[in-house]
Amino acid sequence: MTSVAGTTFGIVGPLAAFPRRLAAREVERQHGHLRSGVTRRTSHVVFGRKLLERDSEARIDERFEAECGAGRRPVSENGFLRLLGLLQAPESPSVDRQALLDQSGLSERELALLSLFDAFEHDNEPYSFRDMILARKYAGLIAGGAGWSTIARSVHRSSGPVTSLTSLSLEAEGREAIYARMGERLSELDGQLLLPMDRANDAELEELFQLAEEAEAEERHEEAAALYERCLSIDPGDAVAAFNRANNLGAVGRSQEARRAYLLALKLDPSFVEAWFNLANLSKAAGRPGAARDCLREAIRLDDAYADAVYNLAALEFEAGNLAEARNWWARYLELDDRSEWARNATKGIQFVDLQIAKRGAG
Repeated sequence: MTSVAGTTFGIVGPLAAFPRRLAAREVERQHGHLRSGVTRRTSHVVFGRKLLERDSEARIDERFEAECGAGRRPVSENGFLRLLGLLQAPESPSVDRQALLDQSGLSERELALLSLFDAFEHDNEPYSFRDMILARKYAGLIAGGAGWSTIARSVHRSSGPVTSLTSLSLEAEGREAIYARMGERLSELDGQLLLPMDRANDAELEELFQLAEEAEAEERHEEAAALYERCLSIDPGDAVAAFNRANNLGAVGRSQEARRAYLLALKLDPSFVEAWFNLANLSKAAGRPGAARDCLREAIRLDDAYADAVYNLAALEFEAGNLAEARNWWARYLELDDRSEWARNATKGIQFVDLQIAKRGAG
């Protein structure tokens, strides 16, 4: 079993095959971390299969591209279970990715996204010969006008394992429907392949979190804060919900409540870099530069490439009259960013400090 110790997983979209709270418990038991959404420390992003019902194909494709571009590893629900050792990989995989692409006619993107939503026996290479059969069927459906997301949704309406589709003749009716041909008739793929579980709280939590994100995106901050608070009442251990609540409280000027919410997020996840950074900003605005400095130093200790934190610490040191410290941090910032407007400001800051030091020397 692959160890997940030290790994931070983020979840994008509701899970379909198992409750998030059980996954979180198992990840923590193995000394990893599971968070709602994605943060700077996220290395693996689990794509919940219910995204297929909630988001458009184009939106999912964009999110997949963004996470890959950020250097994070997209993981399917089954892949996640396998990383945790809760689901055994099927036996005898022997087909590499390129061979499957060459022999099926699927594009690389189609294969990646179908794998991400567990439309194959394996979620990654090596694949099986049954996966090869499925890939050829899927390529035929796509040629017939079906979208990859339609195929992935249909797969999980099957009443049996995904490999049971290898024996069926599948046909596409436009982009939105996949049918199995039974003689002269077409039959819908019925049922859902789900593990038995009590999902009442999880379903409510996923719905609330989605509503909160939508309210936040539309700058309805009071409503978003209230929704994130309800998320915390269902899952008191969700550091991301606490962090998001703090952001929305701060946006409407409820600074003391925002501070308590950031502290809760950090109590739940002391390595939450963005929470340290935002708490620093809140502390500075409240006239507590010493506390802000401490928060920024902790953020940089956790992530020494966090350019925004480095720049803000340089500015704090400069405002406090610690010119040598400010110069050191601005120099560090320029190692991370030498092109932006902030980089030009950092360069000017270094020049100013050097000038002051030269004047002192001349005096």
